[in-house]
Amino acid sequence: MWRRILLRLPKLPPISSTLPHLFLQPHFLLPPSSLPLPKFSSSVSSQSTPILCQDDMDDCVLQDGHDGLLGAAPATEKLDAKLLQDVKHVISCLRDFGADNAAARLRLEHCGVQASPELVAAVLSRVRNDWGAAFTFFLWAGAQPGYAPSVREYHSMISILGKMRRFDTAWSLVHEMRRSGGGSGPSLVTPQTILILIRRYCAVHDVGRAITAFYSLKRYGFSPGIDDFHGLLSALCRYKNVEDAEYLLLCNEKEFPFETKSFNIVLNGWCNIMVRIGEAKRFWKNMVKRGIQKDVVSYGSMISCYSKAGNLNDVLKLFNQMNDMGIEADRKVYNAVIYALAKGKCVEEAMRLVATMEDKGVAPNAVTFNSLIRPLCKVQRVDDARKLFDEMLHRGLSPCVRTYHAFFDAAKNVEDAFELLRRMKETGCVPAIETYIMLIRKLARWRQHESVFRLWNEMPENGLTPDRSAYIVLIHGLFLNGKLEEASAYYEEMKAKGFLPEPKTDEMIQAWLSGKDFASRLTTVELESKQSALRSSEKHKRVSKRDYFKQPETRKITRERGFSLYDS
Repeated sequence: MWRRILLRLPKLPPISSTLPHLFLQPHFLLPPSSLPLPKFSSSVSSQSTPILCQDDMDDCVLQDGHDGLLGAAPATEKLDAKLLQDVKHVISCLRDFGADNAAARLRLEHCGVQASPELVAAVLSRVRNDWGAAFTFFLWAGAQPGYAPSVREYHSMISILGKMRRFDTAWSLVHEMRRSGGGSGPSLVTPQTILILIRRYCAVHDVGRAITAFYSLKRYGFSPGIDDFHGLLSALCRYKNVEDAEYLLLCNEKEFPFETKSFNIVLNGWCNIMVRIGEAKRFWKNMVKRGIQKDVVSYGSMISCYSKAGNLNDVLKLFNQMNDMGIEADRKVYNAVIYALAKGKCVEEAMRLVATMEDKGVAPNAVTFNSLIRPLCKVQRVDDARKLFDEMLHRGLSPCVRTYHAFFDAAKNVEDAFELLRRMKETGCVPAIETYIMLIRKLARWRQHESVFRLWNEMPENGLTPDRSAYIVLIHGLFLNGKLEEASAYYEEMKAKGFLPEPKTDEMIQAWLSGKDFASRLTTVELESKQSALRSSEKHKRVSKRDYFKQPETRKITRERGFSLYDS
């Protein structure tokens, strides 16, 4: 069926004519010095800065700014040498904060570093997964002469506290922002401040408090508008509270009249967050029933949903229906269709669609190439994926974290994984925490526990601190490799940092500790039994040892029924 639909696509030139000669000469495995990576900006004159990758297959349609872009290459803020040295010195003072926070505070008080907005932002970014160390540093910086936290630093600290469910402390900072300037200055609280807390409540599925925080905008002098309502809906959907978001949307028609954007947020939740085709179709029909006009974002969400579910037939039908209605496809729609074609092993058709979008003035981005590279790596067509990687570099597009994740997924041994990680850093693509989680899980399955520890110790060197997911993957990996004592130690470290253990992890650790305690008690009982038997044996030997020259052998005789018997 879907092949007949493919015939309706316009005839396109063959692949060889759409790609330059560089496509046929892969340099992915050449030495780093031969890669044309430093010349990305000069290869395409219209681009003065590298393109940051935003993975459309995983992004929300309406992306909120605070939580960052999924799949985006980390924005590495270049620090000058003096500032970088101060940042490293402060982080070294905060080391082992969970084990001995008093000593860490003392080291921080005598560190001799001058607080500045740049220093605070850089340190908070690096210790964001250790709320105790981050909050201690934030309070220390606020007490330094010549420095007062700005909105940016307050927002960073509130986000860290909210992530670790320290909401009371986070709200205390919001009240402090309101009282900035000793009561005479303007309040630093903005709608974005409240939205950060709304997102954190949604992340822990506390919908009631998220809605309460939304209406608390009035208390801080703001009137909740449609943009604020969209922020609430986006936060609910982003963290899989889509059913609550739909109910909230339909119940507030009078206060926030229906519009396409509001419905698109919830539709995107069903399509891209939950990936539940049945619910997405139901909501799509509800939009038709209520007379909500569908736009390119609406179609993009449905196409992306079908694409993720591997339903190529419906992807192409909806794509053609969209064209018949005169709705011009945007880059997100093209990327979703290209991904569906490549996933359905129609790589040639996908490449032709790339040429089509270029003819229509829609330039491919890094996500377009990721949509081709990822399916190829999944089916172990790594050579073809490398050719596309080369073409991506030739166009001046910067590969992002997800580009390398596709190749990590196809790695066959430890040497290839670490070599790819090294080249990833050399290209300026900083590994994310998800990169290390992915590699730790893979290496643990290969029983390479030494390499697992190497990766774990490498994270702080790249400005990353392990989060809850990283600890859980490490603990499970160590258990798989028989490193039970080490797994238990990291489990205690995770709890000391305030991370809530996963129920399965907690059950696993507690079962091992119970078994260990039982084995210890059993060993003690066996040892005592052996010692008792040994003492009894020694006593018997002392009794049975006689001097037969001085004490002749004597035996007791029992007489019974006419027989005389020796007692044993």
